Amino acid sequence: MKIRKLGLALVILNVSATYLYGQVTVNDSLSKERKIEGVTIKSSANKKSESALLVDQKKAIIQKQSMGSEEISRKGISNIEQALVKVTGITSVEGRGLFVRGLEDRYNTLLINGLGSPSNNPFQKIIALKQFPTDVVGKLNIYKTFNSNLYADFAGATFDIETLTYEKPFSKIEFGIGVNTLSTFRNDFKINPNANSIEGYVGLNSRDKQLPDEVKGYRPSSYNFNANQSRNSFGEGWNVDNIKSLPNTSLGFTTAQKFKIGETSNLGFLFSLNQGNHYEYKDGVKNQFRLNGNSIDYNNNLNRKEYTYETESSVLLGLGFKNKGTAINLNGFFLQNSENLIQDYLGFRNGETNNQQFIRVNQQDISRFTDLQLTASQKINDRHSLKAGASWVNNFYQQPDRKIMYGQPGEGNDINLSFGGNNLLRQYLDVNGKNYFSAFAEYALNLGEKGDKKDYPWQLAIGYNGFADVRNTSYRFIYSVLNDPSQSQVTVDRDTPQAIFDQSILNGTYHYREGSTSEYKNNLYQFVNAGYLNINYKPSELWDILIGGRVENNINITRYKPISVGINDNFDNITKNQYYILPSLSVKRALNEKSNIRFAASKTITRPILIEYMPITYINPDNENIFGNKDLSNSENYNIDLKYEMFPSNKEMFAVNLFAKKIDNAIERSYIASGNSNGQTITFFNAKTATLAGVELEGILSLNRISESLSRFTLGANTTIMYSDVERSADQNKETDVEANRKRALQGAAPWTVNADLKYEYKNSQNLTKTYSLVYNVSGKKIYGVGFSQLDNIFEMPFHQLDFVYNNQISKNWNVKLTIQNLLNSEYQLKLGDKSLVQVQESSLMMENYKKGTSFNMTVGYTF
Repeated sequence: MKIRKLGLALVILNVSATYLYGQVTVNDSLSKERKIEGVTIKSSANKKSESALLVDQKKAIIQKQSMGSEEISRKGISNIEQALVKVTGITSVEGRGLFVRGLEDRYNTLLINGLGSPSNNPFQKIIALKQFPTDVVGKLNIYKTFNSNLYADFAGATFDIETLTYEKPFSKIEFGIGVNTLSTFRNDFKINPNANSIEGYVGLNSRDKQLPDEVKGYRPSSYNFNANQSRNSFGEGWNVDNIKSLPNTSLGFTTAQKFKIGETSNLGFLFSLNQGNHYEYKDGVKNQFRLNGNSIDYNNNLNRKEYTYETESSVLLGLGFKNKGTAINLNGFFLQNSENLIQDYLGFRNGETNNQQFIRVNQQDISRFTDLQLTASQKINDRHSLKAGASWVNNFYQQPDRKIMYGQPGEGNDINLSFGGNNLLRQYLDVNGKNYFSAFAEYALNLGEKGDKKDYPWQLAIGYNGFADVRNTSYRFIYSVLNDPSQSQVTVDRDTPQAIFDQSILNGTYHYREGSTSEYKNNLYQFVNAGYLNINYKPSELWDILIGGRVENNINITRYKPISVGINDNFDNITKNQYYILPSLSVKRALNEKSNIRFAASKTITRPILIEYMPITYINPDNENIFGNKDLSNSENYNIDLKYEMFPSNKEMFAVNLFAKKIDNAIERSYIASGNSNGQTITFFNAKTATLAGVELEGILSLNRISESLSRFTLGANTTIMYSDVERSADQNKETDVEANRKRALQGAAPWTVNADLKYEYKNSQNLTKTYSLVYNVSGKKIYGVGFSQLDNIFEMPFHQLDFVYNNQISKNWNVKLTIQNLLNSEYQLKLGDKSLVQVQESSLMMENYKKGTSFNMTVGYTF
């Protein structure tokens, strides 16, 4: 019987299929290969095993890396973000998502089963992947070079999550428990009373925090709440509970079943339910610097204590039908994240060194993400195939009733505060994406004759993909207004002030008023439609050439009201209708059966993160506000990659990848002086162009090459070293580096990253596996924000992450995982650079720092 390796076209068209393949390794070159007769396949190969994915990586024409369910399980990974940081050149940066090749989150795109996915957080480009449990993941694909069937928003990477397929029926229950050296069993852990309830555990406590009925659904009109309304119209007060923080817990159930229908058909069913909670405590500085005459000193000198109670919920339901060449899949996802946050600031702000203040923030960030998908593929015959898919997403994000109060510290837990003057501020931020639609369709044709080859020499694919994203935002403010100046001062316990606030309202001391500005509402529309053509030519077993072309139409409409106009004035409209012609080329040359050389070139674009162009000013209590730049343009990227890769065995590889990028209109975060002379403003500008060049080195090595006594050890390591340089635009001509006439790197680009993974694997007489892994991750010092007003840039310092993972398959049914995260307990730091144009008078350049502690987590799973 002839064993034929699966061709690239079939891989592209049937990414969720189960593959059977046989492979014989010989020492001859490809040109001397012969057909193998009489081989019998004893069992099907596991396409999600690490060795199978290395084979897939070697064969693919495009440069991609994959992580399957086997590796995810071995490394004790519980969510997708943890999985992706184990991949070459990918690092997780605290609170800001994933960096690829040193480029930050805005340069990435997320697909789920090949369909577009919006972010559920306006502060991040893609959905927070820590919310996506790995129990439902069949394979993660990471594309670092562009092909025309991918969305054009591509410069760092495109992540494609393939959900679990119905290959082997199973059911699994998992329970996890974890403790943290800083956060667990704290007696003074502060939490919103409604968060520490059954409703809070499942994320429903936000229902009591919505805008009061008196103003909800109406245009802002400086509405004054009377005494009764000021006391009773708000579902939540200002009190905070002090509790003992308990261990973090998680509970999950997943079942995948497969039913035979007739002789040739089967129906798959997948259901997964996960729930977890997490306590986190941070303590550190949160400072600002300012230009003060001929020197630089503190604008803010604050200590910040932060208490976070987070809950996460996810539900996945999937149905899959297969009949010979037909495959139909229906998937539904629901992800919910609720982050209840208490922040306490102590120190001075706005340069008022003699005015020590206490600031309390009581905040909830809640997101709900619902995604319904239908995908189908049909193999008509050996030459023709079709695939298509569509999805609808309801995307919801809120910061409801974000409460901020200011006062002066008194004795013990007391604070002295004043009513009025924008104190007792309540903010309501809503970002609603009620309708996000994504779709794709592709027809593929094989031409020519196979002869003795594995694949047809010509493979053509023509297709469409696109999305429509419709969002509206609302940002409302309500604050206290003083009625009786003689009673303006009051002393309260910072954790239980509500009784005194209520009595003051009844006494007529103050009331609440809405103070929303004309920026309170805007509408954002984005429509992307693209057609593409791919031509894959394989003139011989040694060569694989993929030429692609993509034409993409991008329509952006922003409806907003500038702060300079009245609330009742008409909206202003900004409409951008752009066409992009985006070619791509990928060439693979097999040097022998164990090594390849690859070349890729393409043009792509980068769209900004929502907060970067959303026309609002987001207010923070320390006057570090975020101002979206509605005039931002998309970046246009020119990408080149040259890669050599070698696969010494089916479990080893070594690769060197040279890459370069030219980014026109590169988007950068900048720190500028606040318009009201207090604090700083974070905003975003387009640079004229940025140039990047670098090298990636990657290796996976079995240590039996050193000694047979090390045969159970495998070492994986990769590093990225990158140079970048920016040419500034006219909007950036007042930045400090321009005044100093000096070059700088691209904002957010790390000069180097390092990932490493040392694994010890042991199998007992029952073929049950036990593994121990050490996983290390770090990225180099990079510009977090570009400096203006003679202040140097703000730098994000290296954060060293070292984790230990133990995974033991105790029996056929029982599995235990133990992870120890952040063994080094490294400190996260943002610092002002030391090249400001005037002298810094303060002894420290630290702007923000904290430690996260070391976490110990154990998960016990039972599979049946």
